[in-house]
Amino acid sequence: MREEMRDQLVYREGEEEAEAEEEPQRCRIGFPNKRVVVGYALTSKKTKSFLQPKLEGLARNKGILFVAIDHNRPLSDQGPFDIVLHKLSGREWRQILEDYRKTHPEVTVLDPPDAIQPLHNRQSMLQAVADMDLSDSYGKVGVPRQLVIKRDASSIPDAVTDSGLKLPLVAKPLVNDGSVKSHQLSLAYDRYSLQKLEPPLVLQEFVNHGGVLFKVYIVGEAIKVVRRFSLPDVSKRELSETAGVYRFPRVSCAAASADDADLDPSIAELPPRPLLERLAKELRRRLGLRLFNLDMIREHGTRDRFYVIDINYFPGYGKMPEYEHIFTDFLLSLVEAKYKKRSG
Repeated sequence: MREEMRDQLVYREGEEEAEAEEEPQRCRIGFPNKRVVVGYALTSKKTKSFLQPKLEGLARNKGILFVAIDHNRPLSDQGPFDIVLHKLSGREWRQILEDYRKTHPEVTVLDPPDAIQPLHNRQSMLQAVADMDLSDSYGKVGVPRQLVIKRDASSIPDAVTDSGLKLPLVAKPLVNDGSVKSHQLSLAYDRYSLQKLEPPLVLQEFVNHGGVLFKVYIVGEAIKVVRRFSLPDVSKRELSETAGVYRFPRVSCAAASADDADLDPSIAELPPRPLLERLAKELRRRLGLRLFNLDMIREHGTRDRFYVIDINYFPGYGKMPEYEHIFTDFLLSLVEAKYKKRSG
């Protein structure tokens, strides 16, 4: 089982060079042999983590050119682009992109700004999953019960009692803008300590999940899953003997990879592939997005009860195994589909 996991989650030696050599021919199969130009508008931090030399090198072999968008010039004066890839915030940038989409319908914008907006607010972020109420022979996917608190920390204990939420509770900032602060979480063990929290925030019932979460990366129709260590389970005894609010910088990070850890198989087992494919397909349709990831957990003691606890647009793909191949194939597929549509 361990070998199978490793095969699924990391490179297999010797494949990368062979694939890179074959790629230039692949671009000629579906559409004319022209360079695919991808304009990108990313923060400097995102550019460094995403546009790694390995990705740029493989992209060149496949006929893909990444070009930085100049924010000091009108977007319509730049290019021409086949694809615009972006992750910038602000109303002004959203308006620029919306105007550009109207005047350049031939350009694929990843992703539409209005589709991204719901993920910036944790009240609306998980609504698509809740509305799906996905359940089949492979498992059930839902969201933890949650409560939004927009102001007045002193009212939180009574609001929690009225809502029927059970302790412990995970507190997350209401706004998810990708900043360090938006990923800072707290775990509240008792009702009265809830007053120490700082609204606006979302309170989520904590679900024991064996201390492991699954990062489900979605790039178009491709899906890749990695394990990350998460918050440990909270026993009934610990809950009765512990008080206060404990803060965490974030639940998971690349350094906390659980892929090679010696875990109980019932905790380590990845969610069933058919379940993930159905979930991803439905979320792509409902959200109108093609670049996102899910933080997903399995309720400890069950095999098929899963919860989505967070969704992020254009996540850190640099941490995803084989992202260079997956992402460049995805970009080519977009242009190829567009060419077939025009020529058909």
